[in-house]
Amino acid sequence: PPPRHCGGFDRFKKGIHFKVHLSFTFSSRLHPRLVLFSSFNPSSLVHFTTTSRRMSDEKFLAASAKHPIVPNHVYNYGTAGFRMKADLLDGVSFRVGLLSGLRSRKLNGQAIGVMITASHNPAVDNGVKIVDPMGEMLEQEWEAYATKLVNSPSDQELLDNYKALASQLKIDLSSPGRVVYGRDTRPSGHSLVAALSDALEATNTEYTDYKILTTPQLHYLTRCVNTEGTPKAYGKVSEQGYYEKMSEAFTRALRGRKPQGQLIVDCANGVGGPKLSDFLKVVPEGTINVKVVNDDVLRPEVLNLDSGADFVKTKQRAPPSPKPVPGARCCSLDGDADRLIYYWVDPDTGFFMLDGDRISSLNASFIGDLVRSAGLQDDLRIGVVQTAYANGASTNYIEKHLGLPVVFTPTGVKHLHHAACQFDVGVYFEANGHGTVVFSQEATRAFRETEPQSPAQKDALETLAAISDLINQTVGDAISDMLMVEVILAHKGWTLKDWAMTYNDLPNRLVRVEVGNKDLFQTTDAERRLSHPAGAQDEIDQCVKKYTSARSFARASGTENACRVYAEAATRSEADELANKVAQIVKQFGS
Repeated sequence: PPPRHCGGFDRFKKGIHFKVHLSFTFSSRLHPRLVLFSSFNPSSLVHFTTTSRRMSDEKFLAASAKHPIVPNHVYNYGTAGFRMKADLLDGVSFRVGLLSGLRSRKLNGQAIGVMITASHNPAVDNGVKIVDPMGEMLEQEWEAYATKLVNSPSDQELLDNYKALASQLKIDLSSPGRVVYGRDTRPSGHSLVAALSDALEATNTEYTDYKILTTPQLHYLTRCVNTEGTPKAYGKVSEQGYYEKMSEAFTRALRGRKPQGQLIVDCANGVGGPKLSDFLKVVPEGTINVKVVNDDVLRPEVLNLDSGADFVKTKQRAPPSPKPVPGARCCSLDGDADRLIYYWVDPDTGFFMLDGDRISSLNASFIGDLVRSAGLQDDLRIGVVQTAYANGASTNYIEKHLGLPVVFTPTGVKHLHHAACQFDVGVYFEANGHGTVVFSQEATRAFRETEPQSPAQKDALETLAAISDLINQTVGDAISDMLMVEVILAHKGWTLKDWAMTYNDLPNRLVRVEVGNKDLFQTTDAERRLSHPAGAQDEIDQCVKKYTSARSFARASGTENACRVYAEAATRSEADELANKVAQIVKQFGS
């Protein structure tokens, strides 16, 4: 089936004008285990135009009654939007539809994205999050509006709060609004999409359903929709356009080189599996040798089960299935394909992981060298953004060896992305493997318009132009990031072992501590120190002093009533001991 689309209602000066365009493009691909909905031309969808845009209160209330929230459950819009057990989300999805329509109208009809996914969580969970017009996270102020709207206790109060918010923000409810959305492979996505579309239809908001997508594809398409036909056009407005842009940029960036040997990609039995397979059909034959594993999307119960980037990072071992091939180059995506972790199993020393810190330093090193070769080092400012979870050895390597500034922000993609945008080339990756590289307009213009004075400078400029197209600048994209890593390794002629030898990680440990009230724990200095409870940080400092090259911090979890304690030190035993001692301090102050 084609993507679902409900037209908005445009004003005309006089009379009634009603027209329907019925020229659908039916395009679907058959994956061995799942029918996926592929590329299409949005201009061939159904459009409605009429003189009336008036929202009917009766229609609104009737639609809302079909999608109640769970009584007495408190919903909060967090880093990942609303994420929880899927059976709690029907009313949430409906109300997110209302808010996304309001957000679009506030931004003069620009398309707002909605993604239905729970990323690396188990299949019983799901989530709903909103994407702003350029593919970035929802503006922080609107997170509070989302939380208030979703927690409206009755249909009538929901309608009242909806109208009050529109009035407060001076939003004309009769103006056009547009929303684009997608979902991952979770079975609960079907009903959540239905709730979302009911809200959009009840408020006369135009929408396009892009069906099953990776999270980064939805971010990409949101930006494409809003920049189409402008000088800032980001790409073709279709899933196929995404594959074509990535393939063309990947081929250009390789500059005739070829990645060594085979790359084994674990897709966490999530949406990344079939989508990566679709991408590989577009890449010219012989460009890269990829073996896709853990791509079973028919059995929901295996999603993220003993596989995927989160499993590899938290368990610090390779997925048990398929059995790791000693020496093979491997990487794992997470359930919605926005995180990436590389690793290999050494025949002698065992498992070795290359996480987001390693990917960040690899990107920074390569781009820094290219910028120097292009003669742009005095014109462009390159910087790296990290969180408190970044390994201290990676920070030291970037600052001392690469000579690049490192900026720290609180945890959360929106903070990292914002800080990265302050540079001409901003590299950010969380240790969990989520991240990207952003390029300023000045940087991309310099790559394309600088007149090269030598073949080496020409090669560097063309490679920079290619990688600025290859990287999905809207958000962390595991497939795009993977291709970038493959380009860099091909250019350097490196194996994963060569990459690993750039610096030695400090041993570290992450511990989850259940507490009575996580809200007692307030942080400062980019979440690296506790400001509250009083006295807790002093005790942590005293602990840290007893160990070599040590660092530790505690912060409240964003999703559960617990704190996370991170510790690193010169040896594994010291890191473990420090983590346990700081965990005891947290438990004492949190009880």
